[in-house]
Amino acid sequence: MRIAVAGATGNIGTLTVTALERDGHEVVRISRSHGVDLSTGDGLADALTGVAAVVDVTNSTAADPAETVAFFGTTTRNLLAAEQRAGVRHHVLLSIAGIHRVEGNAHYAGKREQERLVAAGPVPWTIVPATQFHDFAAMVTSWTEQDGVATIAPLLVQPIAPADVADILAEIATGEPQGRYADIAGPDPQDLVDMARRTNSARGRAVTLVPTWSALFGPAMAGDVLLPGEGARIAPTTFDQWLEQQR
Repeated sequence: MRIAVAGATGNIGTLTVTALERDGHEVVRISRSHGVDLSTGDGLADALTGVAAVVDVTNSTAADPAETVAFFGTTTRNLLAAEQRAGVRHHVLLSIAGIHRVEGNAHYAGKREQERLVAAGPVPWTIVPATQFHDFAAMVTSWTEQDGVATIAPLLVQPIAPADVADILAEIATGEPQGRYADIAGPDPQDLVDMARRTNSARGRAVTLVPTWSALFGPAMAGDVLLPGEGARIAPTTFDQWLEQQR
């Protein structure tokens, strides 16, 4: 199949491209570095010529809810409209498990808008909600670290390996649209603070961690809010197995 990946140069995008090409599919990379701008729609028509399915793994780093909603709204509308014109038969959106249970998080607000547009849009769709990735804890500490000290929220998560996410997205993209897919998650619940400590240690980084709630990850995310729902699809790679690859 000819399949496009939006956000192809990001972490999950790169892995999804690899998974699709490994399985013999022709992949079209959608990103600014490949001459396609989702914010304006420039280059989309050419990129989607002959494409049967699109996997959207685009991301936003905006911290303001209105800005995040605007970004995901604009890019998703442009992408869906171009897909409809090109005759794309399947839109696969990577989303986040638990976003409808959490208010006040800017990124989650944007992802909810993205889900809404896809579900109401003109292209048959599958939305795939994933739990946090195995590298999420260390990423959070990289955002907050100053002079060797980083704050991090004491979240309970059930993280999934990025490569497992990519494999699932590649599998779903080659099948029929399924609507809202089951949550996808890794095998075991983990404490985010402990994950950060172990990941930084495996990578040879000395970071003092200060567990605390923040504007980004507030108490609304405490408890089992971020854990996968019933009937979740459990991916095979454990956090320990992924951690061994970081050494």
